[in-house]
Amino acid sequence: MDQDLIAPPRLVIPDTPRDEDRAAILAGLAAFNRDHAAPGSTGALAVLLADDAGRTIGGLWGRTLFSWLQIELLFVPEQQRGQAVGSAVLRRAEALALARGCIGASLDTYSFQARGFYEKLGYSLVGTITDCPPGGARHFLHKRFAPA
Repeated sequence: MDQDLIAPPRLVIPDTPRDEDRAAILAGLAAFNRDHAAPGSTGALAVLLADDAGRTIGGLWGRTLFSWLQIELLFVPEQQRGQAVGSAVLRRAEALALARGCIGASLDTYSFQARGFYEKLGYSLVGTITDCPPGGARHFLHKRFAPA
């Protein structure tokens, strides 16, 4: 038998995926990615909105990687909407990303959320998945901070 042959992996479908399983997948992917591109300044990035008691009531959560800001979450409580709070939060996050050496930002939003808000702030549509959720759409947008 040829000792260079490696048995194929088994497919395992856990009832409850574990954080350790995610970490194992992420570690392999991160190592592969590092071999192909410099990660740049990486890490979480947050701009939070707090109430008078200091509790977080909204804001932006994202991360920087490969010289881009990936915006994962942005929420402004309804009573603060229409007062430029969301714009201030997003612009502050962009400034922090620029300070980390980022050249742009990307995000996704659903058709019932804030596509127009992002487009008013310079984001451009790069793709759409229709019927996600059924009857709606998921939009992917990006914005370059400086010319290519």
